[in-house]
Amino acid sequence: MTTTTTTTFTDVYMSPRLLAPGGTAADLSTHELRYGPLSYGDPDTLLRTVAESGLTGRGGAAFPTYRKLVAVADASRRTGRAPVVVANGAEGEPASRKDKTLLRLSPHLVLDGLQLAARAVGAGEAHLAVEDGASYLESALAQRKDPLPVQVIRLPKRFLSGQASALAQYVSGNAPLPRHQHPPVRERGVRKAPTLVQNVETLAHLALVARYGADWFRSAGTPTQPGSTLCTLHVPGREVRVVEAPFGLPLNRLLPLEGTSAVLVGGYHGTWIPAAEAAQRTLDAGDLGAGVLAALPAYRCGVAETARVLRYLALQSAGQCGPCLNGLPRIASAFQTLATPGPRANTRQDVARWSGLVEGRGACHHPDGTVRLVRSALTTFAAELDTHARGLCTASDATPLLPIPNEAH
Repeated sequence: MTTTTTTTFTDVYMSPRLLAPGGTAADLSTHELRYGPLSYGDPDTLLRTVAESGLTGRGGAAFPTYRKLVAVADASRRTGRAPVVVANGAEGEPASRKDKTLLRLSPHLVLDGLQLAARAVGAGEAHLAVEDGASYLESALAQRKDPLPVQVIRLPKRFLSGQASALAQYVSGNAPLPRHQHPPVRERGVRKAPTLVQNVETLAHLALVARYGADWFRSAGTPTQPGSTLCTLHVPGREVRVVEAPFGLPLNRLLPLEGTSAVLVGGYHGTWIPAAEAAQRTLDAGDLGAGVLAALPAYRCGVAETARVLRYLALQSAGQCGPCLNGLPRIASAFQTLATPGPRANTRQDVARWSGLVEGRGACHHPDGTVRLVRSALTTFAAELDTHARGLCTASDATPLLPIPNEAH
């Protein structure tokens, strides 16, 4: 089991927002002492405040939270059905620890946000979906007197369990498999009702926006990307850390880049970028994906690291469409070939071509996210791929950087 430590804004000269100080879980009384009581207020006022805050989703897509809330409420009015709200704490991304850490340290902040979201869209049903920690979350719920009861849903540990349509399927009593996105979940989700699926970190921010207002939220981050975000940092030789940082912070304030060849930004559906480029980058919602940042040392092989992740992603697909059933396994196998030093004829070109064939053709975005990783690896590790083609590898340490669940080996 990987140890996770937490770091708050103190690392970046700001006051902590989301995570309980000292890495200690906050019970309800401690939570209310720190943040004050929650006032639900008027739903229209809340929606206006959320719009002014510029809050976006922290689950990977960075979609404006206000627009998502309004879309679900509008779908409810059109259909005459009360919406369902699902707090998404699945965190199927193996390299991410942020949502689990948030739920462990600040569960009541998430639960406040869940109640606010439910009120904003007029929901008649609320769920909190997690892979781990269901028992202590049920204990946290028992401390509260919420207007809308919340059911904790225990999800199977799969990469795609937290995908919005898969999650809606599972809450409906079906297998957690993605379905085609038309109509979208916001219009037809859990038991065909309009459904809001919102990441738990987004809900925690929503609870703070409701308490302190849009201007307070915008006091961190940048004018175009306001607020803070949680990130999971992977650095060889150190414990995995969850940090809280404002958008716009230089990446070299979060990761040590000396002796690093590349940085993975966003997780297993993210991108590899060269360390020199990372040194010029800032924390950006458009790149951040699952909130993962990993520094690859120069003495480890990025091609081999990518091949491990691609095999995992191929095994974790739902296998419901051609891109996942045939395309991803073929790409993963070919990339494993590239990771083994030796002449490989046209394998590199085949990987690039197959990536184009699967993109945009899946039932969900799993093939697209996988292709994003593949293309970045082909570019960032081009020199290492050339070295492999000559029968050599520059790596001196084969220790994996990125975690792969045991059952996926």
